[in-house]
Amino acid sequence: MKKISGWSFFDLWRLDGVVDRGPYAAIGLLGFVVKYNLDRLIASAIFHQPWDLFKYIIPQKPLFLISGDWHDPSENEIFLFGTILVVALPFIWIGVALTLRRLRAIGLPTWLVTLFFFPVINLIFFLLLAILPSRPTEDSQFFERKEKGVLNWIIPDHPLGSAWVALVFTLLFGLIAAILSTKIFASYGWGLFVALPFCLGLVSVLLYSHRSPRSFRSCLLVAVLSIALLGVGFLGLAVEGVICLLMAAPIALVLAIMGGSVGYFIQRCSWNRDQTLKVCLLLMLSVPLLMGAELVSVPREPLFSVCTSVEINAPPERVWQSVVTFSELPEPTELLFRLGIAYPVKATIQGTGVGAVRHCEFSTGPFVEPIEVWDEPRLLKFSVTQNPAPMQEWTPYRAINPPHLHGFLVSEGGQFLLKPLPNGKTQLEGTTWYRHHMWPAGYWQIWSDQIIHQIHLRVLKHIQYLAENG
Repeated sequence: MKKISGWSFFDLWRLDGVVDRGPYAAIGLLGFVVKYNLDRLIASAIFHQPWDLFKYIIPQKPLFLISGDWHDPSENEIFLFGTILVVALPFIWIGVALTLRRLRAIGLPTWLVTLFFFPVINLIFFLLLAILPSRPTEDSQFFERKEKGVLNWIIPDHPLGSAWVALVFTLLFGLIAAILSTKIFASYGWGLFVALPFCLGLVSVLLYSHRSPRSFRSCLLVAVLSIALLGVGFLGLAVEGVICLLMAAPIALVLAIMGGSVGYFIQRCSWNRDQTLKVCLLLMLSVPLLMGAELVSVPREPLFSVCTSVEINAPPERVWQSVVTFSELPEPTELLFRLGIAYPVKATIQGTGVGAVRHCEFSTGPFVEPIEVWDEPRLLKFSVTQNPAPMQEWTPYRAINPPHLHGFLVSEGGQFLLKPLPNGKTQLEGTTWYRHHMWPAGYWQIWSDQIIHQIHLRVLKHIQYLAENG
């Protein structure tokens, strides 16, 4: 392994050799400070746009969220994006080069440099590389020093015993962190859904393998069990219900497996086991710090839209009557609604024309919808001033009331658009504009879009039945 004895500006661009944790941490922090202030200066002085730290964390459309809504970027925003991207290229090269050399110094696979490009995880990864020691010349002294560690009094050498201790430890940490985020901070963000599962997988494997090297399969099993037990703990303590746990499970399991994989490669290097306690404590500290940072600087929620259409064998004039108000729908047969997702029941209206107030009754309460556009029989557009709870959670208890049921999925408006078709038919389009306050926004949009699409279909098919059957 080639070491670099001295330092110069040109060493920052080299991909060969190694770098120690001190210079790696110092250069990384300095580079971030310089890059952030440079971007902020470019955005404010040249393009007259705001800039904050969440621009680096939250994936945007196309990459940057400037005004708060996901929209087609203006010419000014496109130039800002292009300028920021060009300025970022040398910083990206330096970051990748230093990370490669740091991985090589620790003895970890260099392909782990891909974690440099994952939002939030790259922060935890940077912290790891800044803590773990470089590969020593002799391993024996580290084994002797490790035997004196505090964790050796707690963690047994037997695989089952060490797995049990690791899972109990991560369960307690996960419950405390999740309750802090949901109950105290009332935040469902990157700290809860990204940092926490990644750290649980990583910490559980580091504790599990502290006394002896473990196989890759057993490490991943422990990482997955850490998330599964946390879900059971949520149910047992009435923190969450079954529906939200099932929705969060895919992203949580993937991130836990990623964290467990990183932990597996770390535990293969015997000299790293001496740092287990320090690494675990700093990782666990980073999760609530990230949650607190999200609370202090809450990003603007993106505005999403969902549009669904059906073709109705009736003229627009007949369809319009069932759009404005419709009779009670039959009990749902769709699995999604039978699991507890709120579903529409009926719609009534007070008055006619602009200013009338439509009430769309759901299984959990009414949507209050003041009419903004009344273009009979073409367009009915409304805002939303009251939202009911989006679901009724499945729980072993009579009822639970997690914070995400109130104000975390908010409809801001909707419309029905009627388009005349040949042969006296009508194309009916239903559109909803909404926000949700849960991150990563793109992941939760997958669920919320599908739920709203199913709600649209339930209403549109009922209107289709009423219009076609007089």
